[in-house]
Amino acid sequence: MIRNKNTQVLFIFEPNIKLRKYFEQKLNSFSSIKLLFPEPANEKTWLKHCANADIVVGWRPTMRLLQEAKQLSLYINPGAGVQHLVPLFKKLDNIRKVILVNGHGNSYFTAQHAVALLLALMNQVVHHHNWMRDGKWRTGDSEAKSIPLRDRKIGLLGYGNVNTKIHKFLSGFEIEFAVLRQHWKKQIEPAPTPIKKYTPAKLYNFLQYIDILIISIPQTTKSIGLIGKQELELLGKEALLVNIGRGNIIDEECLFNALKNKTIKGAAIDVWYNYFPEADLKEKKYPSQFPFHTLNNIILSPHRAASPFDDLRRWDEVIENIVRFSEGRNDFLNIVDLNEEY
Repeated sequence: MIRNKNTQVLFIFEPNIKLRKYFEQKLNSFSSIKLLFPEPANEKTWLKHCANADIVVGWRPTMRLLQEAKQLSLYINPGAGVQHLVPLFKKLDNIRKVILVNGHGNSYFTAQHAVALLLALMNQVVHHHNWMRDGKWRTGDSEAKSIPLRDRKIGLLGYGNVNTKIHKFLSGFEIEFAVLRQHWKKQIEPAPTPIKKYTPAKLYNFLQYIDILIISIPQTTKSIGLIGKQELELLGKEALLVNIGRGNIIDEECLFNALKNKTIKGAAIDVWYNYFPEADLKEKKYPSQFPFHTLNNIILSPHRAASPFDDLRRWDEVIENIVRFSEGRNDFLNIVDLNEEY
């Protein structure tokens, strides 16, 4: 497909000055690309500019904006999560075709955070840090000994941008890897180490084989509640779990009980269940209806794996998709399959 006209790109959020300059510098040599950063950054202003936009970039469009953007061909969600967009675009798909892509510019940081959580959990870093802050010196193995990573079997649930990087980061350890993914035909790049392959139909075999589970799959109607009581029991009492995907992939109550009752040995969690918690009587906010913060075998992380947010290179995928559109290409990065919901 060849496009002979200018490409108008509408941003429906307010990029800071550094990010705006980054986009302008990266796209400066493409005279056909016009970037629109309308002010003030609100729905009313965006609606005034959306009619001629070929591309829209942002996280939360309204249905009205999508419908009034008659020229819209490509919508770029800069983040990985699109569960909030799938219903909108399925509805829009009945009217006209708009390609939805998401972004994995934060996958390096998310993978780094997952590895940090796993190693902190295994080496009991938080416990010893807190004891040292309290002036308790060298407690030794009697209170919180490290768990060796050597000879462990790590299971990667999902093998997208994040878990492939986690695999690479951990490949120097003396460990085995098992991977469960839905579409093995999409596996193009060779894995950094040998892997034992599983499909969703073999979930129970996968869980029985591994003793460390790292979850990085999108939230879909099929993945919500995928890991429950029986699945946690299959992991075993020495198992560790890291979730940097979405909270609802693991049943909330089952996870709490599994940790409380030592059904599994421990967990590190970066994704939660209530992102708008109300303060309790002591003005404290907890993102779950269960008191995970009272457990001593969990590391709590407030959905910050994507940090640092001011790293500009995370936007390179967005820039690449804009360039490809302006060149008349359709091979965009990270096209969302609305039927698969990711």
